[in-house]
Amino acid sequence: MKRFNEVLERNLEKLELYVPVVARVHGGSHPEFHSVHDLYNKISEKIEKVGTQRPDLDEEFGELRQITENYTVPDDVCESYEAVYHMLSELDEAYSCR
Repeated sequence: MKRFNEVLERNLEKLELYVPVVARVHGGSHPEFHSVHDLYNKISEKIEKVGTQRPDLDEEFGELRQITENYTVPDDVCESYEAVYHMLSELDEAYSCR
């Protein structure tokens, strides 16, 4: 949980900024990112709701891995899109290391 919290703290502010922008910019050519955006919002809500306790995010990270093909970055996207996938992947990995 400590590692998850560290990764979350390091990336949360950027994710909050980048996810909505990437959805707006790339959502037309990459409609799957709208699902990524929705799942990110669910993750954020669950984290906020439980405070310092461990949130149950198994379902959300499982869906993210499926939708993003294990966080595979498309060839035609910007650095912000790539950064979102890398941060989500890192958060997923930290969450999975129990």
